[in-house]
Amino acid sequence: MIRFYIPLILFSFMVFEGVSQSFLPNSLVQADFILIPHWVFIFLICIVIFFEREEEYRSIYYAVIFGLMIDIVYTDILGVYMFTYAITIYMIKGISRLLQANLLSAIIFSAVGIVTMEVLIQLIYIVIGLIQIQWKEYVILRLIPTVIANIVFLMMIYPFVVKWLSNWKVKIEKEMIS
Repeated sequence: MIRFYIPLILFSFMVFEGVSQSFLPNSLVQADFILIPHWVFIFLICIVIFFEREEEYRSIYYAVIFGLMIDIVYTDILGVYMFTYAITIYMIKGISRLLQANLLSAIIFSAVGIVTMEVLIQLIYIVIGLIQIQWKEYVILRLIPTVIANIVFLMMIYPFVVKWLSNWKVKIEKEMIS
């Protein structure tokens, strides 16, 4: 039963990403900067840090599946989020062994992951000619506000997510031993 919780939470975050703008104050929504919620991505990073063992690649599978779902539901081009989520989660998984699993490491990995993912998405959109924005404007108006907003989201869900993922990891390991 535990194995169904993670996809259910990821799906819920994906749905809430789409309606999150309607819950923000008008002063934030109508401002010049752009806040992009990447809650699925934040939860995937938490899975890498607090749930997965080194030899597991469950988070990368989820990144591919939910990246494709985000592409289908929210974007006009298939594969952009699927590719960037998978590559970035793979990178985070590789470097996650360098730091101990705690709030600070989750913030660092989330910030690095969001910057990497957003820059990759921006590069892909520039290459295919979908958008044309100056990098300085992009960093100031979209990248920095997006990173800050998603780090705030991480800090709000951190106590719950760590408790859930740690407990589920222990239960699954006990099942494997039995």
